[in-house]
Amino acid sequence: MAVYSMTGYATAAPTTHLGVEIRSVNSRFLDLTFKLPDELRGSETALRERTAARLKRGKVEMRVWLEGRSETEPQAPSAATLQKLLNVQNGVQAWLPQAAALSVAEVLQLTRRQSTAVVDAHEELLALADQALDALMKAREREGQRLAAMLLDHSRQLRELARQAQPLIPQLVAQQRQRFLDRWNEAMGNVGSVGSEAAQDRALNEATAFAIRIDVAEEITRLDAHLVEIDRLLGRGGDMGKRLDFLIQELHREANTLGSKSSSLDLTRISVDMKVLIEQMREQVQNIE
Repeated sequence: MAVYSMTGYATAAPTTHLGVEIRSVNSRFLDLTFKLPDELRGSETALRERTAARLKRGKVEMRVWLEGRSETEPQAPSAATLQKLLNVQNGVQAWLPQAAALSVAEVLQLTRRQSTAVVDAHEELLALADQALDALMKAREREGQRLAAMLLDHSRQLRELARQAQPLIPQLVAQQRQRFLDRWNEAMGNVGSVGSEAAQDRALNEATAFAIRIDVAEEITRLDAHLVEIDRLLGRGGDMGKRLDFLIQELHREANTLGSKSSSLDLTRISVDMKVLIEQMREQVQNIE
């Protein structure tokens, strides 16, 4: 399955009097808005069903325009329709003698919704809407492919940063452990050698506990696991935006923890570079369906 963006634009207007325009931007849910001429207001339900069947998320606006047909090609009402209007008019004037008779323009206005032209326009509109939705899906797919390529590239860069951090971990733990012991021994030398063996054991325990606190191996492992899942979702395609958004939050959490535990400039730099990449991914994931 393909990866779809929620951003897209498409039109369908093969005739001069009827056209459809669709705009789509990102949204947490599917938010549909229809702007229809009065003559085609009855088509909204069918258009809504067609759109909801194709799209899962996004703020979507469909605009329909209908020009010229009712004015340049007026349809004559049937005799039965005219008789009904005459009966209504006579009934009104029986109670309100001062009421004016209907004009030709008013008769055409009242009967326009019943004309076959509007029925034809409804059918034509549904066909045009399908064409516009097809074009919108292709546009969203093209944008989705671009987003997926960017996310995969950023995932690769994050893995490279994690690879750079891996050899630093045991070295930093050993350095911090030895530094702690040296300072402890120096402090004990200043106060004398009383209880030196017990003090040495305590120093070793404290150094070990501190080393555990600054060990970021677990964060690197979880970060890699999240990247594996992101790559899997992008390869599978389909509806994935909300899952990706959650995984990006988890990536950001691991990068923050790595930075807070950092005890060297190299590890701090790696943490900052990771957070920059993750933030760029977060912005783009907001556009994926």
